[in-house]
Amino acid sequence: MPAQATTDCVLFPGLFSKPVVATFDQDLASSDGGAVLLKAADHQLGLISTMSESLLDRRQPGKIKHLLSELLAQRVYAIACGYPDANDASRLGHDPIHKMLIDRDPVTGDPLASQPTLSRFENATTPRDLLGLSHAVSDCVLTRHRRRLGHGARCITLDLDVSHDPTHGGQQLSFFHGHYDTYCFLPLFAFLTFNDETEQYLCTAVLRPGNVPDKCGVVALLRRLIPAIRRAFPRARLLVRLDGGFRAPEILAFLDAQPKLDYVVGYATNAVLETEAFDALCDSWEAWREGDLERKTYGECAYKASSWHHRRRVIFKTEILSHPGRDLKENLRFVVTNMRQSPKWLYERVYCARGDVENRIKELKGGLQIDRTSCSRFRANQMRVLLTAASYVLMQELRLQLARTRGQSYQVATIRDHLLKIGVRLVRSARRVVLHLPRSYPFINVWRHLAIELGAQPK
Repeated sequence: MPAQATTDCVLFPGLFSKPVVATFDQDLASSDGGAVLLKAADHQLGLISTMSESLLDRRQPGKIKHLLSELLAQRVYAIACGYPDANDASRLGHDPIHKMLIDRDPVTGDPLASQPTLSRFENATTPRDLLGLSHAVSDCVLTRHRRRLGHGARCITLDLDVSHDPTHGGQQLSFFHGHYDTYCFLPLFAFLTFNDETEQYLCTAVLRPGNVPDKCGVVALLRRLIPAIRRAFPRARLLVRLDGGFRAPEILAFLDAQPKLDYVVGYATNAVLETEAFDALCDSWEAWREGDLERKTYGECAYKASSWHHRRRVIFKTEILSHPGRDLKENLRFVVTNMRQSPKWLYERVYCARGDVENRIKELKGGLQIDRTSCSRFRANQMRVLLTAASYVLMQELRLQLARTRGQSYQVATIRDHLLKIGVRLVRSARRVVLHLPRSYPFINVWRHLAIELGAQPK
């Protein structure tokens, strides 16, 4: 064994029946053998090429070694494979699978971009670039589902939600937020749900400073997304669903001004609304005294806040929360809406369903680490958010193709662990490239199904 390779070896004496040595010396091997599925998903979506077209290359032509499209693809694929920042680029640049994903020869192709090159790429974006990338992501999502559903989309639900992104350094526009008790950013996410499907598809993500109110930028985002959705699905009914943080009068006024648009928006309690819900609350107390601990009482009223120009319909729910060892608690919830269905149906079937969006945000954070916004410049962090959003769009495409299989409910982390992170040995000949995957791979049937759905030709 060469002396310079001894640091890459681990010897386990006495642990097994024979000594075990681990050495990292396989040049044409990769731990991301299943990542070719990402390339196939992007081929169907056209996501990375569309995003690349929105970027303007301002570099000196004679000094360009990596195209912007290659840098973009390298980051998107790496994030999906579990490398949220560019620190791993030095080793991944020689990975044969990652080189194949960027359309380079896995054996003789030049190495991919290094960490400094990728960092310069992230920091070089302008506001125009970022807006173009955001448009590209939403346009690709709408185009994909228009092709999938056509005129079969009867109702489209647009959910907006805010999350907090804790910061730990000197990032620009990082501010202390009292509610979260930390310095943070406040990213805004938009998701689309089609008909009665369970999946909420990420449409775009906007990074915002940590001291802005929830309503900041919402009208501008709605003004951009609603016309795009109507162009893609002119026959579908559009529902906008927001929580109480978006109850600002300018947002409600904008929603009222949109033709053929339904909305449900959470609203905070106040003395006037509590008075309107008093009889319903008395019914809830009576039900509790009778032992009906699960009973909820619903009602509605016409309400006009001082900042509103006219009355709006407000539905409410009351219940008494009883937990062992805790005091009884009155639970009142209010929702502003322009829909005419019963309060119970609107609250339970329409408004409460928006809670599933939080599961998608958890996937973005836990599965793809969209909150890895550690760059010092705010624009670079917004770029990272959009790169992660693009990776999530690819992952959702994989999950969509897993419908009616054991993988249809896989979380993003499970998709990566089961279907992408596969050890592979690559053999290239003059006519083809063969990926030698483990014969004992336990998810081979799911992987084959997904590959065929994405265009592979079975033998």
